[in-house]
Amino acid sequence: MDRNPSPPPPPRDEDEEVAGGDCIGSTVYSKHWLFGVLSGLIQMVSPENTKSSSDDEEQQMELDEEMENEICRVWDMSMDEEICVGILGNMACFQEICVSISSDKNLGQILLQCLYDSDPPTLLETSRLLLTCLSQTEVASVWVERIQEHPAIYDSICFIMSSSTNVDLLVKVGEVVDKLFDLDEKLMLEWIRNGAVQPQDQPQEDSEEQRVFRIVPCVLEAAKQVRSENLEGLDVYMHILQLLTTVDDGIQAIVQCPDTGKDTWNLLFDLVCHEFCQSDDPPIILQEQKTVLASVFSVLSAIYASQVEQKYLKVEKVDLSLIDSLIRVLQNVEHCQKKPVNSESNTEETKKSDLTQDDFHLEILKDISCEFLSNIFQVLTKETVTKGLKEGQLSKQKCSCAFQNLLPFYSPVVEDFLKILYEVDKTLAGDLEESFPSLKVQT
Repeated sequence: MDRNPSPPPPPRDEDEEVAGGDCIGSTVYSKHWLFGVLSGLIQMVSPENTKSSSDDEEQQMELDEEMENEICRVWDMSMDEEICVGILGNMACFQEICVSISSDKNLGQILLQCLYDSDPPTLLETSRLLLTCLSQTEVASVWVERIQEHPAIYDSICFIMSSSTNVDLLVKVGEVVDKLFDLDEKLMLEWIRNGAVQPQDQPQEDSEEQRVFRIVPCVLEAAKQVRSENLEGLDVYMHILQLLTTVDDGIQAIVQCPDTGKDTWNLLFDLVCHEFCQSDDPPIILQEQKTVLASVFSVLSAIYASQVEQKYLKVEKVDLSLIDSLIRVLQNVEHCQKKPVNSESNTEETKKSDLTQDDFHLEILKDISCEFLSNIFQVLTKETVTKGLKEGQLSKQKCSCAFQNLLPFYSPVVEDFLKILYEVDKTLAGDLEESFPSLKVQT
């Protein structure tokens, strides 16, 4: 006989607890009740409880009937799509079960179809399950191939990123996209190109210059939604943009459309100049921001390098703000890389791996920052340098920090900058040249 789901009433004297967060997902099922039923079931089937005396037989039957009703409710609950996928997601955390789930082609098709659902909790649990499977090297390629065979998944994910206000869902979907792009460049290229739309009134010969890409605006919209609520989520979406810049089509997807290029530049510029690593922030905060800043600077650098071709990107007006942010980041990197003098010997080994990982990410941030700073230094004019000295972005201390990090890999850039500086402030230029004798500037 078919039964409609019938969630149990909240336990006595616990109505406030249920209303305050005891529910499972968006359902009205109580976690407390579910755990109680499962615990009771486990006790019933325990070896020591499988035998009962004749005196207790009538009481045991009553208990069995009550438990049967509770189990029926659990069965009803299991018919909820969100909970079903959530259970599979938890099971997939075990490698053998993950392999078993992934090898079932029919189940795989059903799970991917859940991405077309309109229910946020179901989408969240489905994304969580996909991410778990994609993180298993044994089965990751199976899921990538399945997703490639379902082009509609691209549209569904783009729709979620561009329209959802559910931060948890956006973060998890972003992690799935980030993992997919990291695993398979071919799929990333397909998604970039699948989002290209040619205006109907545009002549065929001009189509290459007028394509509109969907993937970048969707990523940007999701990034704006998670920006103020979830730093890790913002980190994920910035890394997606960074992955896009690793291929020419991805860079074009960002800069070719004026609106998309401006939107990307403005969002990232605002992050580095007004939100991350500010002058009143403690240097140690860079440890929390190092990966997201590395992605942001990498994307900004790619856009900046393309500004010669993109006339709408008049970024020369913001060079000084970027210089100030980049040098501050380099100063904080130096501070964070200083090893503590005193440390307990019994914790050195446990901290060693963490320190190495932190240093690795800091070095990446340093390299990206130096490359970006050198690109900006190459186009500085005498007027901009004069303004920078006046406003403080190019003080002696900041110039010394820039030189310290740019040398020796960017020596020609530093030498050219020093030539301009001699025309503006000979005293400062001379002091810097004396501090860095490797520089040979023709004065």
